Amino acid sequence: MRALHVVPAIAARYGGPSAAALGMCRALRTVGVGTLIATTDADGRGRLEVPLGRVCQYEDVDVIFFRRRFSEAYKWSGELSGWLESHAGEFDVAHIHAVFSHSSIAAGRACRAAGVPYVVRPLGTLDPWSVNRKRLRKRALLRLGADRLLSGAAAIHYTTIDEERLARSTVSYLPAGAVVPNGIDEAAFLAPAPAGASDPYILTLGRLDEKKGIDLLIQSVHALAGHAPAAAWRLIIGGDGEPAYVDHLRALAANGPAASRISFAGWIAGDTKLALFRGAGLFVLPSHQENFGISVAEALAASVPVIVTPGVNLAADIEGAAAGWVVERSVSALSAQVARAIAEPAELARRGRNGRALAERFRWSKVAEGLIAMYEQVIVRCAA
Repeated sequence: MRALHVVPAIAARYGGPSAAALGMCRALRTVGVGTLIATTDADGRGRLEVPLGRVCQYEDVDVIFFRRRFSEAYKWSGELSGWLESHAGEFDVAHIHAVFSHSSIAAGRACRAAGVPYVVRPLGTLDPWSVNRKRLRKRALLRLGADRLLSGAAAIHYTTIDEERLARSTVSYLPAGAVVPNGIDEAAFLAPAPAGASDPYILTLGRLDEKKGIDLLIQSVHALAGHAPAAAWRLIIGGDGEPAYVDHLRALAANGPAASRISFAGWIAGDTKLALFRGAGLFVLPSHQENFGISVAEALAASVPVIVTPGVNLAADIEGAAAGWVVERSVSALSAQVARAIAEPAELARRGRNGRALAERFRWSKVAEGLIAMYEQVIVRCAA
């Protein structure tokens, strides 16, 4: 089987969605599926320093890059579109990551012309909250081909049951869905840290964006500044984003009673990220919307209990496994739950163990099995 993956960009700054595409291809290769990622060289306002128009190795994956010509949001690339038209027919199946992007619309068109079945991973963009952001732009893109991309798909790839439920509440014509979770690297399955750390901290990390609710978390930590034992805990914020928004978060952190206990770690990866997970006592992500939440899954794998909001589509799984807590998205609810969790170290440890058990579902070896089953089903269905 040969699977083509098409994604707007895979630079590290784009966070979980791009990392997941790379992880999928690595996992699929280990079980004998040939993969190739077709993407652009976009890296924010800059570009990745990579060869263009020929297959190269990028993070141990076969990738072919094309120049992003304009638009950071849409990532238009005429060269990528032309390559897809010429080469889509060489693959048994295509996996298209994202909806409202030039690469996705071009890939869908090329696959339909070549008679190649394709699946679309919408990345949570069909969630009601996401659909209502930049609504006019998305309506225009639907008319320009995104609607045909979706209706022509052999399947829609969701990472959680809740993502599928929410997508179907906003788009009536979606084809069959398949739920296959994102995977997390084996390195994330860390041995639990020794109990009773002398310098405990709350961790949050990911792309710093308004939807993540980091501002609410900062305010919650300020609200607990005078309350023992929570007042002894620090907050570490890992990740990066648009400079203006990051500056806003830094100012919010600096202007409150817990200012000295809130730090920004910047963009982190590799051993630094693993060390932060292993030392964390609690992981919090009060996001408006997350179709999965790779950083949440990584925290679970490291036996770190989590606090999330209902917009994180893993919330039902977390609640069902007693691997953390699900609270409403407000400063009062967050601060109250953080205070309760910190006050019960035995319960923190129990939920951390439960999280580790839940995370077993997200090992790449298991995810690869789900992906292959999805591909085989759409190939058979489209051949019938």
